[in-house]
Amino acid sequence: MPDFLHKDRSAKLFIILSGLFITIALVSEVIGVKIFSLEKTLGLDPVDWSLFGMQHLSFNLTAGVLSWPLVFVLSDIINEYFGIRAVRFLSILTSIFILFAFFAFSMAIGFVPADFWPTSHLSSTEQNPSVQDLNKAYQLILGQGNWIIIGSLVAFLVGQILDAFVFQKIKVITGSKHIWLRATGSTMISQWVDSYIVLFIAFYIGAGWPLTQVLAIGTMNYFYKATSAIVLTPLIYLAHYWIDKYLKKSWD
Repeated sequence: MPDFLHKDRSAKLFIILSGLFITIALVSEVIGVKIFSLEKTLGLDPVDWSLFGMQHLSFNLTAGVLSWPLVFVLSDIINEYFGIRAVRFLSILTSIFILFAFFAFSMAIGFVPADFWPTSHLSSTEQNPSVQDLNKAYQLILGQGNWIIIGSLVAFLVGQILDAFVFQKIKVITGSKHIWLRATGSTMISQWVDSYIVLFIAFYIGAGWPLTQVLAIGTMNYFYKATSAIVLTPLIYLAHYWIDKYLKKSWD
């Protein structure tokens, strides 16, 4: 470990938080290709709501929503201790890494598979395997469309910059008090924008969805994200407690 990290706990903290931020954002992008039923996963009957003229809506969400709320939690923590410039820097850096990841996926998809690999998973005892060709499955899972990638990146950048801006505005008003207000408030506002931007670019522009469908599904997604922001509020206080205690050792 470099010598300066032994002496400067704040530098070590920034590296740890940055690593978590980038890692969770990348993982969220990759796993987000899967759409799952929240209610059925929890063993519940799907809700049957109607919004903007769209019927039979339920919580069918991308798997990325499982970890995306943590990105905004980390963003608020980094903003609290290192400021808005640190959040902006990390948001841009993470976007570059995400673009690189998708570029690497595209390169890997283009490689000609070894003759044995597409069927290497098949067992002689399995009569009707659900996946016949590993190469095609690989292409489907990792080969997200360009509009989805663009929508996701734009939503991420706008959401993060807005989150950091609102966080600092609330902090100016409240000072060091009301951590829950600036953390949860900024997240709920930024997630609201994020929920619609990604769908508008990826599916309204990219796939020709009706605007009412974008609004309905975006609202369902935001309802989940807003609930997650509220539920995760205690995590903000726990993180503050640990970090203050950790940094205090370097001041003593």
